[in-house]
Amino acid sequence: MELFKGINQIKLPLSKAGLDTVNVYIIEGKDGNLMIDTGWNTPEAFTALAQEMKNSGFAMKDITSIVVTHLHPDHMGLAGKIAELTGAGIVVSEIENNLLDSVYTHPESLISEMILFFMANGVPEWELKMLAEASFNIRNYVSPFKATTLLKAGDTVNMAPFKFQVIATPGHSPGHICLYEPDKKYFFSGDHVLAEVVPNVGYHPLSGENPLGDYVNSLNALAELEVRLVFPGHGPVFSGLGPKIDDIQRFHQDRMYKIQRAMGLEQKNAWDIAKAIPWIVNGEETAYDKLEPIDRRLAVLETLAHLQYLVAENRGKKITEGEKTLYWSGE
Repeated sequence: MELFKGINQIKLPLSKAGLDTVNVYIIEGKDGNLMIDTGWNTPEAFTALAQEMKNSGFAMKDITSIVVTHLHPDHMGLAGKIAELTGAGIVVSEIENNLLDSVYTHPESLISEMILFFMANGVPEWELKMLAEASFNIRNYVSPFKATTLLKAGDTVNMAPFKFQVIATPGHSPGHICLYEPDKKYFFSGDHVLAEVVPNVGYHPLSGENPLGDYVNSLNALAELEVRLVFPGHGPVFSGLGPKIDDIQRFHQDRMYKIQRAMGLEQKNAWDIAKAIPWIVNGEETAYDKLEPIDRRLAVLETLAHLQYLVAENRGKKITEGEKTLYWSGE
């Protein structure tokens, strides 16, 4: 469906991801067409993509380049298949590309590392394997690919008459990128900023030491950007990037307040802290024990991201004793 001249959006089903759909964008150029994100590799998603492209006047062969905002399966799962069918080049950030092998090609060592990581942060033995492998099956929804172009902040992606500036926005994923078209003032935000939900930010062995700090800094860096419309990876296109960033900042401040209260003055592990705070599922507060395995995994990792942020801001303390990591309030 054409949203604006040269800008097309296709919503693909995500029946297993906790969100209903993911947005795929096709940018029409004079000498080709750019696809931003792809959906994941399921028969339903590919069939829907091909049909919606046909309805909008595109054949698969019309795609000449694919930009992947980040390596989560719902955003890049079909990239390899589409590239094989079309000969399109795949463009991704250098940081994300460096994660491809450990996350998708040879994930076994990462699972072992995650088990040790969760153990160090208090997850009991009966829940360890469940959390470590909670996201393992989504690798089935990814068609392998090799990137043809690696991006960094400040690079450009040209699809005349559009010329996109690459903006590094780490946090939701270490090498997440957004695309900004300065003439139209269009901002393609991937999962960095969404209209209806706050993107998950988790701390784990591949995230860097302070992913929430990276995310907050990424949000702050957008303050001077003049944006007319935001084209997110999920949900509706929207205006008002500044107010939406303010909403996200308030959410994280509130979550940090709850986590800081749960920390208290006694040393606690991240799992105990995650269990002590409410989680939002389908708009309602839900206790940790009521969450599905994938949501428990995300809850623990998100709690850890906030704990790491609090430590970095001298609002919390952290100690590693043997193989255990503990946190407590610095106030």
